[in-house]
Amino acid sequence: MTKEQKFYNALKDIFVGAKVEGESGYINLMRIKSRYYEKGVFPKLQEDVEEAVKPFPDFKEELFDKLYTFFHRYFSESGSIYFRYTPLHQNIYEKVYTDDKDVMLFWKTHMLYYVKSDRLFKSLEVELDGIKFFFDVSTLEHKKANEKRETIYELKEIRKDDVIAFNVYYTEKGKTTKLDEIMKTLRKAKVIVDEDLIEKAFRVFEKQSEVDYFINKNAKEFLREQFNIWLYQYVFSGESEWNEKRIKQLQALKDIAFKIIDFISQFEDELVRIWNKPKFVLNSNYVITLDRIVSACHSSPSCHSERSEESRHP
Repeated sequence: MTKEQKFYNALKDIFVGAKVEGESGYINLMRIKSRYYEKGVFPKLQEDVEEAVKPFPDFKEELFDKLYTFFHRYFSESGSIYFRYTPLHQNIYEKVYTDDKDVMLFWKTHMLYYVKSDRLFKSLEVELDGIKFFFDVSTLEHKKANEKRETIYELKEIRKDDVIAFNVYYTEKGKTTKLDEIMKTLRKAKVIVDEDLIEKAFRVFEKQSEVDYFINKNAKEFLREQFNIWLYQYVFSGESEWNEKRIKQLQALKDIAFKIIDFISQFEDELVRIWNKPKFVLNSNYVITLDRIVSACHSSPSCHSERSEESRHP
């Protein structure tokens, strides 16, 4: 893989990410981001890079290498933009005894809106003790918020290659995995498999990694500030002699980096506007008033007995 491919793959991850299946507002957002990247960002960026390196084509590979070195620290697997990879020597966690304050804390998520933590389940094939299981999440409706919902499994089919396939859902209205029915169906199909092995396959599937979702409050300002710091550190800790060609190369690097930041921040700014949009309660089914509570209490024999008990034992 060339340095150019490596960088474009990293950039694509922030817009498209790993392929996810199912139906939800989040999945729709991923599809919009994917189209934005494929039809807008990627073609325009390629044109800008080719134009920028025309005076020094031998700088192209180095340009992509430096772009990747900088940006990969801020691209997360969930598409969020923040300090994803930060070595301890960069001191982003806390700064103590600064000039203006005795103690100043500086933490990774101070510039972010927290959205939710969730598992992005992917269809997965698991093999245990020579038996293959396949978990299909194509019909899984992803959670709309951060509610706690367990996964349940439904036997889909026993494929011709003897793979036991399951549909995966989130539980609702008290539904649970009907393991007894699954075992009964497997026995009818003359598939010999232990119940404990199936439960173990469920646990293996559920070990898929959990990710956090954030929206950067000001992605453009954040990334530009970080790039200027990175470039400053590179200039003053690297080469000692600078000719006109080298200065122009670094200027081209900065121009391309800022264009990439503009592409990223355009979409992130839309998310911020949506997040900060005022929310209104359109309907409520719960109305509690003091007079209704007292009235209901007076009409209840059990309430009278409780009140009498309270009067005897204040």
